[in-house]
Amino acid sequence: MGEVLNRSADDAIWATLADVPDPEIPVVSVVDLGIVRAFRWDGDTLEVDVTPTYSGCPATSVISISVETALLQSGIEKVRIKTVLSPAWTTDWITDEAREKLKAYGIAPPVNGTSCAGMLRMDGAATLDIDCPRCGSSDTERVSQFGSTPCKASYRCKDCLEPFDYFKSF
Repeated sequence: MGEVLNRSADDAIWATLADVPDPEIPVVSVVDLGIVRAFRWDGDTLEVDVTPTYSGCPATSVISISVETALLQSGIEKVRIKTVLSPAWTTDWITDEAREKLKAYGIAPPVNGTSCAGMLRMDGAATLDIDCPRCGSSDTERVSQFGSTPCKASYRCKDCLEPFDYFKSF
């Protein structure tokens, strides 16, 4: 295997990858979310490490195809996508810029340092203060642990009465 490159080693490749949107949340890229972990040259083939947000993520295949297509269209002739499950993806890998993009899109970004399991008490009540991405109020309630996609939960703001998704922490 070739040497693993860091982000500054090949700005053109990182720029191409940063333009690949997440298929479920198109305002953020696969780089913004920390899904693309690294890349390296193996001879004349660019190998890209992709870590899905969770092992059963239904968008994993679409992400891999989108990454490969973008790199091929940028002029790289051979691309291999490698799914890397360890270490497991964490919301801590989401960039600060992506958190702001999620909020502007109407999705509450994940609370740093939490896990999905840490979101619920034994009675099913939420244990985190999730701020409304629309008005900023912390007077919110979880409507359902399951949102519009498996990686989101449904919430409602008690102040502005708007529903919103919360990007779950994994």
